[in-house]
Amino acid sequence: MQNPVGKTMTMRDAIAAFVADGATVALEGFTHLIPTAAGHEIIRQGRTDLTIARMTADVVTDQLIAGGCVRRLVSSFVGNSTAGSLGELRRRVEAGQLEFEEYSHYGMICRYLAGAQRLPFYPLRSYGGSDLPAVNPAIRKVASPYPGPDGGVERIYVVPPLNPDVTIVHAQRADRAGNTQIWGLTGIQAEAVYAAKTAIVVVEEIVPDEVIRSDPNRTVIPAHAVDAVVECPGGAHPAFAQGYYDRDGAFYRDWSRISKDPDRLRRWLDEWVRGTGDHAGYLAKLGDERWARLAVGEAWSEPVNYGRRL
Repeated sequence: MQNPVGKTMTMRDAIAAFVADGATVALEGFTHLIPTAAGHEIIRQGRTDLTIARMTADVVTDQLIAGGCVRRLVSSFVGNSTAGSLGELRRRVEAGQLEFEEYSHYGMICRYLAGAQRLPFYPLRSYGGSDLPAVNPAIRKVASPYPGPDGGVERIYVVPPLNPDVTIVHAQRADRAGNTQIWGLTGIQAEAVYAAKTAIVVVEEIVPDEVIRSDPNRTVIPAHAVDAVVECPGGAHPAFAQGYYDRDGAFYRDWSRISKDPDRLRRWLDEWVRGTGDHAGYLAKLGDERWARLAVGEAWSEPVNYGRRL
């Protein structure tokens, strides 16, 4: 249940409250801060018929598909982050069992921007010379209402808005109200949150209000855009969380072999996701020794003086 003094919820309660069968769910985080633990909880709760929007469809997307959760994927990249292919995703697409709507990275960004700003579409030039418009009818051309460089009518590509039912992002820290701070690669998290009807923020730690107020420029997502805050240390594994833990390269290499074999993949989900109960159980199974290898050293940012009245 929601905390009366803030928006803090358990992962189990947040997913139960905001992720329904048939929903469009955006899972965003670029290279680091990937909401893996949230994806696992969606699998545990047996959600089905989802449309998953994710710029960089990677391991957690493969897991959600294998878990029987996904009917349709909206993405701009598919792959196991330098380590190989995504076995289940590839099998489903090649067999015609998964709807796949493909955009460029910037095309996805523009969709979130249009969604966040409640615009009917967003213009972009980068599809010129691309084959993507030929395979995705949602990428269209419209006549600009303004003269082009030569004074004539200019036709430009546009993409439709993306307004997920719920956006889930991972971040380093937030306060109980949902003021969320991110450093390192910030990706498209803020725009994806603003575009959504509801938003769940998963963080490494919930910190006192004064910590957030002491460094306001690091607040990427403000509280008014957030519906639930979930504290879940290690929730981005096998991705990294800048300043908290490193990327688990061995996991990504192992995943190529796991996902290549459908039976092995389903056994992995039963053991590591459904069988662990929650993310704390997942980390316990991972083991202290392996987690210790992902520890990072210190590289502190210099403090700044925001100034105050004397």
